[in-house]
Amino acid sequence: MLRRAKEEAAMPENSRASGIWDSKECVLLLIDYQPGVMSYIRSHDPKLVELNARYLAKAALAFDIPIVLSTVAVQMGVNQPTIATLRNEIPDVPEIDRSSMDAWADRGFVDAVKKTGRKRLVVGGVVTEVCVAYPTVEALKAGFDVCVVTDACGGETRESHDVAVLRMIQAGAVPNTSAAMITEWFRDWAGPLAPAARQVLVPFIRDIAIVEDIYPRIETAKAADARAAQAREASKAHA
Repeated sequence: MLRRAKEEAAMPENSRASGIWDSKECVLLLIDYQPGVMSYIRSHDPKLVELNARYLAKAALAFDIPIVLSTVAVQMGVNQPTIATLRNEIPDVPEIDRSSMDAWADRGFVDAVKKTGRKRLVVGGVVTEVCVAYPTVEALKAGFDVCVVTDACGGETRESHDVAVLRMIQAGAVPNTSAAMITEWFRDWAGPLAPAARQVLVPFIRDIAIVEDIYPRIETAKAADARAAQAREASKAHA
């Protein structure tokens, strides 16, 4: 108990003791964002899953959070490497390929996680019920804290995704979403990470709106309003 008390006393303010996931304590795990694997996603729009994963990676780089990137069965010739849109964001992060669907069963993956020296794992990956759930429950059993970013994951069905999330929560994982995770990492608009956060969040919000077809509808509505205003002015001029 004395050792635990000393460890908790050494933790940064607003971190584990308060339930907040501080950027200085976290490592981001990105698992199996590969073309073939992502083709199985039916629980969510794959474009949104990819977008959320990409911005998690952007935020991790901006906030100096270590990233562990893993793939499955590339060297076996079964699957392709990480999708280009994500790989382009983290070109210097080594890709750890595995044969096991459980990343925690791969020594190279576990060693990479432990090498960061961080005990709070933020996880995104595909598919939720397999390559996310297995290492999550294993890492929890090994004494790590795990946060699963559910909208950066995708399952073969909505039910399989939801049940997997429930399984991980029951095992002790904390669920979160991409935007909430990014804001939790910096939290204070006047803090030292705020300038970097603005560079990430502003385009993120816009890109989400574009993918969800919100932005085009807003722009179309604005254009229609502008045309209506011009028509009214023209009508007044001819009156």
